[in-house]
Amino acid sequence: MGKYQLDSKGKAAVAKYHEKNKPAQFDKKQQLEKLRAQYLEKKQKQNDE
Repeated sequence: MGKYQLDSKGKAAVAKYHEKNKPAQFDKKQQLEKLRAQYLEKKQKQNDE
């Protein structure tokens, strides 16, 4: 067992802390869609020149 063990009150406090401080969920599909849009815009500009 671990050196530091929490009682149920301590576990709840830790869970609450991590829930509040976790970073925003990274959305891979949204990121790919954004990159694709940037690529298409760049490609369109190159074709226009």
